[in-house]
Amino acid sequence: MNLEVDGRHTVGRWLRERAASNPHKVAIDDRGVCVDYATLTGRAEQLATRLQEAGYGAGQRIATVSGNSTDHVVAFFACAFLGIAFIPLSWRLTPTELSALIRRSGAGLVLVEDEHIALAGTALRMLEHEAPAYVFLGATGVEAQVPVPAITALRRPVRDDDPLLVIFTSGSEAAPKGVVLTHENCFWTNMALSRIMPMISTDVVLAMLPQYHVAAWNVQPLLAWWMGATVVLERSFQPGRVLQLISERRVTTMMGVPTQYRMLQQAPGWQSTDLSSLRHVLVGGATIPETLAEVWADRGVGMTQGYGLTEAGPNVLALPAEELAAHRGTVGRPYPSVDVCLVDVTTELELEGEATGELWVRGPSTFAGYLDDADATARARSGPWLRTGDLAHRDAEGIYRIVDRLKEIYVSGGENVAPAEVESVLAQHPLVDSVAVVGAPDHVWGERGIAFVVARTPFSVDELLAFARERLAAFKLPARIVFVDELPKSTIEKIARATLRRRAAELVSADQEEDADDRVR
Repeated sequence: MNLEVDGRHTVGRWLRERAASNPHKVAIDDRGVCVDYATLTGRAEQLATRLQEAGYGAGQRIATVSGNSTDHVVAFFACAFLGIAFIPLSWRLTPTELSALIRRSGAGLVLVEDEHIALAGTALRMLEHEAPAYVFLGATGVEAQVPVPAITALRRPVRDDDPLLVIFTSGSEAAPKGVVLTHENCFWTNMALSRIMPMISTDVVLAMLPQYHVAAWNVQPLLAWWMGATVVLERSFQPGRVLQLISERRVTTMMGVPTQYRMLQQAPGWQSTDLSSLRHVLVGGATIPETLAEVWADRGVGMTQGYGLTEAGPNVLALPAEELAAHRGTVGRPYPSVDVCLVDVTTELELEGEATGELWVRGPSTFAGYLDDADATARARSGPWLRTGDLAHRDAEGIYRIVDRLKEIYVSGGENVAPAEVESVLAQHPLVDSVAVVGAPDHVWGERGIAFVVARTPFSVDELLAFARERLAAFKLPARIVFVDELPKSTIEKIARATLRRRAAELVSADQEEDADDRVR
């Protein structure tokens, strides 16, 4: 086997080092099936060898459609050993959406978990002659036999600047973009995370975010495998089961979004569950509501607030649990090795001291660019700085608070939703004249989409939802569709989204009050 490394920061090194120093330590607990570091490393190296012998190597891309599993992690590290870009795609998409991402990924091979073969098979058939080869994940699939690639890669050692992860994320534009993170990007992200939330080999990490999200790799799991800790992989979020896992597996650290933590505290077993093992609880995706933090604090668990974005690796800002009470509503200070600044949204001049402006980020963990999209990459950067598109406030102590999104994304249950993408689908209906989608606060999901639609001729909400359901994943569907005579405009060209957001918030508030009245009656 010739799996050479030509870089100090390549992620494959981490797994080999753990296997050498503590081979029999459990690396993964996947639904009760435990795999130690020696076995995980051996499987990943064997798959890497098979891929290399078939003709795959550095500079190539492999996409996956899989839930959280040991097989998926094996494939990730096999790609890491060879310098192949690993592109996990969402199984929550429709076949049409998934097909578009497979095409845009440029993957030469798609690895599919058997549970998702109907979805992936339909998506691949839509590509017809453009479809890449595909094979099942696991010991009886790709680990046993690898399809030959259309183009054979040149063999060379894996380097620090080789793409490691490509994560497709919704942006302010309609089409999702592939965020390219190199080995070096991921090294520095996890190095910084280890300084804010130290991890040791006795830690037990509960990984409950889907592995098509950057946080499912770069926020705790990869650091755990670097430090020799155990990762408990969970395939779906079921509050009762998560509470059971925390207690039975003696989970010490976990990461989730506010919606998940709220659902856990509302679950029937909340009060009786032993949470004493939890040492670090990280919250991302949105600012922690004060009442949520108080409920968890009453159970002896402090919450660390995080802020980030996929393009930044994702970690940018963090507020330790011990400071949360004194700085409610904030998202903290920069991680080590991460530089941030605020700029005036009009002049793009840097703002000093206490100020409000667009948050920009710089550092070795920021992304290498968008996959095959130089124009979008250029728009996201200003020299070495990454534009977050978020309006933030910095107080006199240098602690940041997110004020609003300059981009129009809203976050529903931890999932980014781009209004432009939803709008483009709704606008395809022949009876829709124009449409605007905005996010509105939701006490369960954080935010939900509200669509304001101008119709060419009257038709029903159910008809439009049925049309959208065939073309959009469920989490992207608007929670409510409102037919209006016209959309408010701030200028001739631009929709007054602030006006629509206020109206959407009022509608949601009225609905919640009505629900409360119904419960009282």
